[in-house]
Amino acid sequence: MAVKPGYFCRQSGVIPYRVRRGNLEILLITSRKERNWIIPKGIIERDYNARSSAAKEALEEAGVKGGVHGKLLGIYRHRKLGKTCTVKVYPMRVTRIYRRWPEIDRDREWVSLKKALKRVSNDSLRQVLRKLPATI
Repeated sequence: MAVKPGYFCRQSGVIPYRVRRGNLEILLITSRKERNWIIPKGIIERDYNARSSAAKEALEEAGVKGGVHGKLLGIYRHRKLGKTCTVKVYPMRVTRIYRRWPEIDRDREWVSLKKALKRVSNDSLRQVLRKLPATI
């Protein structure tokens, strides 16, 4: 296994959301290998800030576009390839949903906050998810 540089673990992501019939819905996606329910996230790429990189990941991994909030919602950590990665998370109000997107091999599903909290296995990501209603 190749050694990954430090920037590999500096990541950002979004919690894509919408309000339908007065109810908050969150878009979760599956990870590629384990098929766990997660949010769109990835490495903060060169020439991108955390927010714009997170928006790019939302399009690539979940097939959605929208307005990424200026305020950081929270930070969570996860393990990847033997390293601990730190993810800056922003809320993103979805304005466009694509039928086809680059990583269409991932499942995606709109769920309530309650269901999202049950599906997500990462404790620190659940803590960030709980902050969403008060922030938006």
